[in-house]
Amino acid sequence: MKNIRLLIPVLLLVNICCTENSLIRNNYITEKNIPHLSVERSMIYVPDTSWMYSHHSSIVHFKNKFIAIWSNGMIDEDAPGQRVAFSSSTDFIHWSKPQVLASPSLYIDDTLNVLTAAGFHQYHDTLVAYYGEYSHLRTNTHLWAKTSTDGEHWSNAIDIHVPVNPNHGPQALANGRLIISGNFTFPYTDDPSGLRGWKMSSPYNDSLYKEDNPDTYEAPAKKLGLPPLCEGSFFQTDDNKIHMLFRVADEGWKGKLWLTESKDNGAHWSFPTETNFTDNDSKFHFGRLPNRKFYCVGIPDTLHRSARTPLVLAVSADGKFFNKQYIIADQPYTLKKAGLWKEGQYGYPHTIIYNGYMYVIISRQKEAVEVIRFSIENF
Repeated sequence: MKNIRLLIPVLLLVNICCTENSLIRNNYITEKNIPHLSVERSMIYVPDTSWMYSHHSSIVHFKNKFIAIWSNGMIDEDAPGQRVAFSSSTDFIHWSKPQVLASPSLYIDDTLNVLTAAGFHQYHDTLVAYYGEYSHLRTNTHLWAKTSTDGEHWSNAIDIHVPVNPNHGPQALANGRLIISGNFTFPYTDDPSGLRGWKMSSPYNDSLYKEDNPDTYEAPAKKLGLPPLCEGSFFQTDDNKIHMLFRVADEGWKGKLWLTESKDNGAHWSFPTETNFTDNDSKFHFGRLPNRKFYCVGIPDTLHRSARTPLVLAVSADGKFFNKQYIIADQPYTLKKAGLWKEGQYGYPHTIIYNGYMYVIISRQKEAVEVIRFSIENF
């Protein structure tokens, strides 16, 4: 450990209340002991003069092509009129011209709502794309979905009937139940299509909140004496326990992820506690490799908050010690046009595994959208 200069995400599920700092505070960029992966990269979307904000991206492989979606705004983050765009590719390298998956409805007078891309779910020969909608006042939150059988033509919007703006799309448990990672709510359904039967679930009492969007996570946490926890991602171990990790946003940030767990397939959750898994104040994505090891893709550096670099893969054999780390990428992107909260080199990763590769989609300075892939053979 003494020679490791990257912030090390360890002791995730062991001694989670331990106060010892797992960070060795040195320059992570030049550390030769943290290997750089051999990767391939492709830019999906780089704006020119309009629609300069891109974020909240997700990727899926469906019927012989990759499909990406992301939130797409004119300049600023989460401003009225923000829409959801999508693009596709058959070879990972060449991507179609972005098209509009969904446009926001009118809130009042001439003010549009805000849409946020929220991932995919595949069911038989149908692809479901999700997106959240809320007003510029961060009210009237709805979760919507559209379906497609070819990844190009989409149905009309379907109301999912939960007031949630998701962090990641539905993820299946061992028993087939689907769970959506929200900010602090984690809806679940046993409907395999992912379109019906969603029930709200949270470690917070439902009397503390009415909806879950990017502006509602602070108040209930404060009432419970917690920092502002948000943007969850989870994995399930072989004992069927679900481990949901939170980012701490803004006030109360100490460079650590927090944890809540469920032993009953997401119906109930434990009171959140701090872990020793370091974090740069950004979104992250947990998953499981074909060899049954666990992984996290995120930014564990706490020296340069919100710089969101380097992008790191951390691997664990048991879901407790994520003690194998690899730098996926650390190359800079030059911002074309400044905007509200447009910062961070590698923003909000989402991952899939397909045909022996991991694919990581990220936003670049919340402006462009890039996808990176690398072989998982040696993990």
